[in-house]
Amino acid sequence: MPYPDPFYPVVDSVAWVARLTKLGVGTIQLRAKDLDDAKAKALVTEALAATSGTPTRLVVNDYWRAAIDCGAQHLHLGQEDLQTADIGAIRRAGLTLGVSTHDEDELANALKHDPDYVALGPIFFTTLKAMRFKPQGVERITVWKKAVGDIPLVAIGGIKLEHAPEIFAAGADSIAVVSDITMNADPDARTRAWLGQYAEMV
Repeated sequence: MPYPDPFYPVVDSVAWVARLTKLGVGTIQLRAKDLDDAKAKALVTEALAATSGTPTRLVVNDYWRAAIDCGAQHLHLGQEDLQTADIGAIRRAGLTLGVSTHDEDELANALKHDPDYVALGPIFFTTLKAMRFKPQGVERITVWKKAVGDIPLVAIGGIKLEHAPEIFAAGADSIAVVSDITMNADPDARTRAWLGQYAEMV
């Protein structure tokens, strides 16, 4: 399977990680904010236990120290965290590295670190987090893909299942999904629909 998978849910709890793992999701990002080191380490430990023995790959958002200490294999950093993280230690630990980008300067900064994937967002309007960047639009995906070349490109921000064909057609290799799963009336059915959508691609 490619990394990250074409369907790439982002969730904020171990309960969600366990639920999506049981449904057969291949790549899941755990994004929980404002934790101290001890709580972050406990959370990552539990999440890794939930995916242990399964094909699911857990991506730890931001907490690079906890990711290293707990033996995680995959990490995602935003631009601010990228500035303060010990990239050398992350690489020595064998972690893959995904990086968020929102404009050309951030993309250039991300590419300096030889990322395993680059994320672009928000593609559409999103209310999940305060964003200082306007929606990028689908056309921007094509621009970013030309810039990153063979590096996998993840599109994120307000994307629903119905948008998937045009997002992939524009050049995205993966779609990070948040509210279309976590705020759906039937998250399990929606997840299965996403898995069916990208099964045709791989």
